[in-house]
Amino acid sequence: MTFIKNLFGMGTPTDFADLVKKGATIIDVRSKGEYMGGHIKGSVNIPLDVLKNNLSKLKKEKPIITCCASGMRSASAKSLLKSNGFEEVHNGGGWTRLQSKIK
Repeated sequence: MTFIKNLFGMGTPTDFADLVKKGATIIDVRSKGEYMGGHIKGSVNIPLDVLKNNLSKLKKEKPIITCCASGMRSASAKSLLKSNGFEEVHNGGGWTRLQSKIK
């Protein structure tokens, strides 16, 4: 159960505002069209279906926060990043909810 809670960002509360202050990269894994409809200022749009091909654009030594519309794709993105050697990855869930937590 702990694995599932951590996968979906329901484990220990994460201080997303602090992560952003420390230079975390916010990756929005929604489609380009969804992203253009609204997003967190400063976030990077890398749709989930092309994330694996764009790992070289990301720095493994920086914290990463994934987000999407509801938290499902961002959970998958977190898992993908972790399995490719990214150590500090956090599922921010839905972008609108995340946005309210980093202000």
